[in-house]
Amino acid sequence: MAHIDYYFSTLSPFTYLAGNRFEEVAEKHGATVTYKPLDIVSLFARTGGTPPAERHPARQEYRLQELRRQAARHGMPINLKPAHWPTNPAPSSYAIISAQEAGGGDVGKLVQAILRASWAEEKDIASDAVIREALAEAGFDPAIADAGLLSAAERYAANLEEAVANGVFGSPFYVVDGTERFWGQDRIEDLDLYLGGRLG
Repeated sequence: MAHIDYYFSTLSPFTYLAGNRFEEVAEKHGATVTYKPLDIVSLFARTGGTPPAERHPARQEYRLQELRRQAARHGMPINLKPAHWPTNPAPSSYAIISAQEAGGGDVGKLVQAILRASWAEEKDIASDAVIREALAEAGFDPAIADAGLLSAAERYAANLEEAVANGVFGSPFYVVDGTERFWGQDRIEDLDLYLGGRLG
């Protein structure tokens, strides 16, 4: 059985556009998943990336076009310039880490609820109320938002270090069994083929 380390940022629109396709692929192949939210700005700094606001205008314009096209392709609503972006990703990331540790709900659904709140619902995912709502929607106790903050912060920092060590440089990023890497929501089909033994 394959194991997938799923590295992502709760600020990432491309992670939002993955929808539930990744979870469907993992379930199809019986793969286990560890969700590893991380600080994407620090990841960029460590791996040669550039935050969107600092990119050349041509790259910024293309990014918006690609987001629009991918959202249309997958039938997902998106606000290309959300009111509360960028925001502090740490609180939502801590909640995901704590929820995964606590169990009792659907972590994939939690991640999607948080991303949808930012990119489709004009909500601030740094808000305690928004995080609690997402936790409840995914079947978790909303009180998780206030639990284990220190350990979650330590795990959040460790996720960044692991990402750098494992060759991760963007979001979403899927690492199968510690070696095979897939970057981007547009590589989920390749991930599916690989897990099915059809990509060497």
